[in-house]
Amino acid sequence: MKKLDHVGIAVSSIDAARGFYERMLGLTYMGEELVNGQNVKAAFLEAGGTKLELIEPLSDASPVSSFLQKRGEGLHHLAFRCDDIKETIKELESCRMTLIHHEPQNGAGGKKIAFLSPKEANGVLIELCETIEKGETQDEHE
Repeated sequence: MKKLDHVGIAVSSIDAARGFYERMLGLTYMGEELVNGQNVKAAFLEAGGTKLELIEPLSDASPVSSFLQKRGEGLHHLAFRCDDIKETIKELESCRMTLIHHEPQNGAGGKKIAFLSPKEANGVLIELCETIEKGETQDEHE
């Protein structure tokens, strides 16, 4: 793993939650996008060298909706960058780690992502993310 990429926070409403992080903590809003593959809307805020990702479910079918029903709003995941997500998945599988995704999924910002089961990390959901470099297209990256 290269470094912490972002901290994911599950919220019922990005619009309602965003103000606290901007006004009270002084974080800078970077924008938001729909992540249809994950069935969420994601908003990013700059947080001194890392980012906060506010994630709002798009429907009751979203895993984030289930999370909110069980646990309420709060810390959802920690995301770590990796150079090669397919290789990282293989390495974790060879160590008998339980992954939620065995193939990379499409995440926010054009990232390829996969999740490691919280059972493997003391109850914390871990996202692995491979960032596409500036100027590179999704097709070139695969």
